[in-house]
Amino acid sequence: MSGFAWEFPYTSQRMPVLARNVVATTQPLAAQAGLRMLMQGGNAVDAIVATAAALTVVEPVMNGIGSDAFALVWDGHRLQGLNASGRAPAAWTPERFAGRDTMPGQGWDSVTVPGVVSGWIALWKAFGTLPLGTLLEPAIDYADHGFVVSPTVARQWANQADVFRDEPGFAEAFLPGGRAPVAGELFTFPEQGETLREIASTEGESFYRGALARRIAEYARETGGALTEADLAAHRADWVMPVSQDYRDYALHEIPPNGQGIAALVALGILQHFDVAAADVDSAESIHLQVEAMKLAFADVYAHVSDPSTMQTHAGALLDPAYLARRAKRIDTSRAQDFGAGAPPESGTVYLTAADASGKMVSYIQSNYNGFGSGVVVGRTGISLQNRGSAFSLQPGHPNLVGPGKRPFHTIIPGFVTRAGEPVMSFGVMGADMQPQGHLQMMVRLADYRQNPQAAADAPRWKIAKDKSLLLEHNMPRETVEGLQKLGHPVRVTPRWAMDYGAAQLIHRMPHGYLAASEPRRDGQAVGF
Repeated sequence: MSGFAWEFPYTSQRMPVLARNVVATTQPLAAQAGLRMLMQGGNAVDAIVATAAALTVVEPVMNGIGSDAFALVWDGHRLQGLNASGRAPAAWTPERFAGRDTMPGQGWDSVTVPGVVSGWIALWKAFGTLPLGTLLEPAIDYADHGFVVSPTVARQWANQADVFRDEPGFAEAFLPGGRAPVAGELFTFPEQGETLREIASTEGESFYRGALARRIAEYARETGGALTEADLAAHRADWVMPVSQDYRDYALHEIPPNGQGIAALVALGILQHFDVAAADVDSAESIHLQVEAMKLAFADVYAHVSDPSTMQTHAGALLDPAYLARRAKRIDTSRAQDFGAGAPPESGTVYLTAADASGKMVSYIQSNYNGFGSGVVVGRTGISLQNRGSAFSLQPGHPNLVGPGKRPFHTIIPGFVTRAGEPVMSFGVMGADMQPQGHLQMMVRLADYRQNPQAAADAPRWKIAKDKSLLLEHNMPRETVEGLQKLGHPVRVTPRWAMDYGAAQLIHRMPHGYLAASEPRRDGQAVGF
């Protein structure tokens, strides 16, 4: 039947939702916006666009109209991928950033062309059934009449206020009265509502080749940005062929580079060579294998992945079975190691998901990157801009070296699981470099330990941090923490409300509908009927 156990072994306040039509995302108001579309006769894509637009209003601490997006769509017959990430402005030559070791982390020099609006339009034109104005109506209503700020969003807002306070347009947009809104306070943003109306009435054209594009470019000129009308007009979202990796009797599918989803595939291809299920779930032995496989994957991905037009090592080489088998031999089950990149063979942070009774399933993610992103908010529009450009490299010769019209290495990744060519689960674990690590952990729990999606979302997580320490959630078993330390992992146990471990949303196909699971660490909600 389901292929997993109906057991819930972890402390959680949630149970999954089982229904014929479902939506799961990080914020309840946004989830209900998607549900409204399904109840009006729309399909899963209609629900996704409505939910995504609503998220830009009710969870601005993570995403906005100036974000990027990726999607995987099971249309009832096959899986398709959409890359709606933006490209660097034409003025972004390496010389522009001379004298720097790394790209700026915020401000205009971290802003690439926003792709999210093109993603909404591409999805809607390909699969939508309801009018675009109807899909954006809940978001517009939340912007015009306000929404009550939740404790989680309020905490994130306050933590970022001083970081972005001095960026162009930020304080005017997101610090009314000079401060972040507190939990329980009503926040309205009618300027964002007007922008969403303009997007709906022009089917997104205004954002890239009309009045909104002119306003974005004018504001860039006024406040020190390089983004131009020509940069915006040149943008396009691309339908792409997903890449995949078999793992046990499942296959995980990801968007190909410039996204980092391939890191999860590489790690699974390495882990395939070990009997993970022979070790107890949540044990040091099991987590050690996962961590070492992920470290090997990151070493390769950070060295080789970029805009595919400049990659010297292509996705197929990174996933070559013989190469992954050689990489697997690098793992020592008795000790932790620090791995470098390999030499593959030559060869040419909000997440949402929805599924409907017709069989359509959508795995979708959009993000500013680091919280409010660049911190730049285009005056009088409510368009907060991402900082995706900060992911470019300034290392000469690196495939991800910054360049005009180039897409940067990208962290946001939607995931999709099939078995024998049939859809099983759409899912994601938002959160920068936590995302491929989260995908790996969800797959191991599903395929090796047969945990149901809610249990997999509830379970304690680990994360390889940028400083190479191993972060463990506060509820990781004590014997596991001690076991990982004995294996040589530089362990740090984080406090309960640490935001390091991402936010999972999962929809698993059932014989008579779907099981939708939502993240217990955030405000997320699964809804359905």
